[in-house]
Amino acid sequence: MRIALASDHAAVALRQAIGQHLQKLGHTIEDLGCDADDRVDYPQYAAAVAGAVLHGGCDKGVLLCGTGIGMSIVANKFEGIRAALVHDVTTARLASEHNAANVLCLGARTTGPLVATECVTVWIETPFDARHQVRLDLIAKIEG
Repeated sequence: MRIALASDHAAVALRQAIGQHLQKLGHTIEDLGCDADDRVDYPQYAAAVAGAVLHGGCDKGVLLCGTGIGMSIVANKFEGIRAALVHDVTTARLASEHNAANVLCLGARTTGPLVATECVTVWIETPFDARHQVRLDLIAKIEG
């Protein structure tokens, strides 16, 4: 699977750890930054991942910032993106199973690296349960 990955300055180390973890699992990573701990504005990175998922050949995306809140707000502005902010493996599993989330958002200040990598793994490995398709169709109508 090809996965777009980006963070702001608050989550560089966690993004790198998640990227390495995903590569060990055999996934291809499209790392879209940021590259340093210097303060940056997260919306451009959320937009880059949303674009990579919608038009850039990536199957899914992972966004990280201090809390994950800002990234999830921006990513969900894009029609066709279903970004889920998760904090544990249960919310990660349900984001995939019930919501077919194509972008996962995590907070580096709220979620440690072990839990974060477990969340990403569970999210990727959990299939969407088609009985929830009617809800995705309703979301698409609202977007349109």
